[in-house]
Amino acid sequence: MTDNFRFSDDFLWGTATSAYQIEGSPSADGAGRSIWHRFSHTPGNTWLDQTGDIACDHYRRYKDDVAIMAELGTNAYRFSIAWGRIYPEGTGAVNRKGIDFYSRLVDELLKKNIKPNITLYHWDLPEALDDRGGWLNRDIADWFCDYAVTMWDALGDRVEMWTTLNEPWVVTDGGYLAGVLAPGHSNLFEAPIATHNLMRAHGMAVERFRSSKAKKGKIGITVNLEPKYPASQSPEDLDAVRRADAYMNRQYLDPVLRGHYPEEMKEIFGEAWPDWSDDDMRQIKQPIDFLGINYYTRKVERDHPDHFPLHTKHVPQPDAFQTETHWEVFPEALTKVLLWVTERYGKLPIYITENGAAFYDPPQPIDGRIEDPLRVEYLRQHLRAAHDAITEGVDLRGYFAWSLLDNYEWSLGYSKRFGLIHVDYSTQQRTIKSSGRFYSSVIASRGEVLAR
Repeated sequence: MTDNFRFSDDFLWGTATSAYQIEGSPSADGAGRSIWHRFSHTPGNTWLDQTGDIACDHYRRYKDDVAIMAELGTNAYRFSIAWGRIYPEGTGAVNRKGIDFYSRLVDELLKKNIKPNITLYHWDLPEALDDRGGWLNRDIADWFCDYAVTMWDALGDRVEMWTTLNEPWVVTDGGYLAGVLAPGHSNLFEAPIATHNLMRAHGMAVERFRSSKAKKGKIGITVNLEPKYPASQSPEDLDAVRRADAYMNRQYLDPVLRGHYPEEMKEIFGEAWPDWSDDDMRQIKQPIDFLGINYYTRKVERDHPDHFPLHTKHVPQPDAFQTETHWEVFPEALTKVLLWVTERYGKLPIYITENGAAFYDPPQPIDGRIEDPLRVEYLRQHLRAAHDAITEGVDLRGYFAWSLLDNYEWSLGYSKRFGLIHVDYSTQQRTIKSSGRFYSSVIASRGEVLAR
């Protein structure tokens, strides 16, 4: 621990968003619809049946939003590309107007000295590809690579940071096992196939990147990590933590960085877990330039034989402070997980690509201000925890707050607000919250205000 929280002068201070959550205009200028369009338009799937049809109207207001980033003093911005804007049918004919939108966005960012970090896949698979099997179709790795190469050819001269996938665990767990996220499947046998094709798409894309027009840039993957703690020291609860950790954390890091899936996957899925070929695993294990880590909370687990397939159960901590999404605020686990990654996989460059919290915010500004002290404190504690990891040897090179804007929070609709910027969805007026002002002061002081 230290009282000096100054970060290096070349540290990246950013914000993060994703296409479907902020852009709106999902069919504008020839774009093809995504699985999230279909899922959100199916009654009963989202809070109050809300959709991302308008969201934050970023598709038309991107210049205003980039101006706000510049006002905050950020020097990086992580955003995703909607695959369907580029390939309306997922493959085949390219939609030039879709490419032009992202090209204009990149130019606007660079004009303000903000470094783009582009995520190629943040959950919004083209609907047309889902109709062909989506992540269950082995051909999707080739489809993804064709789309990726198109983007590198278009933007690789200006964009230096590329992320293949965002949170593949969420894609598989929510979309193919639990069925609570698009495409809404719930099938034990489908989940491992979706996982493996996501990993294959990542590995093949990294391989293709090395010979693309963006080869001077850097490429990585973003995973959501959640440290697991045992409810007791009983052998059963320690085993539960081992399974939960393998399922959520090691399932996506081990194949990329070690060339194999955790042994526990067979234990968890039983006959639903296939034996994957050595050639596939070699292709997945491509050297990456950086790792993105999304951290929000930890989980305390105990053994629970009736909870299939993990046979574990999350144990809420009665005295813990929680966010609006019922996530325990536990900043010390951020330090722990950054150290764990470094110790297990080696000292690779890491970026915290998402970190933030949903708290209750006033529905409208009061005297032109939105005060959100709980989010301010959340940021303060987690940025301190990030700096602690640096002092202990982690090669942490940047932090992206989730999120720039209040936005469409997937199946939760507009019921939860994560933004540093308040959005009045009826008027699209933006108001910088006190957390945004605080983050701006952290950036301006290179972290020194965190000591106060």
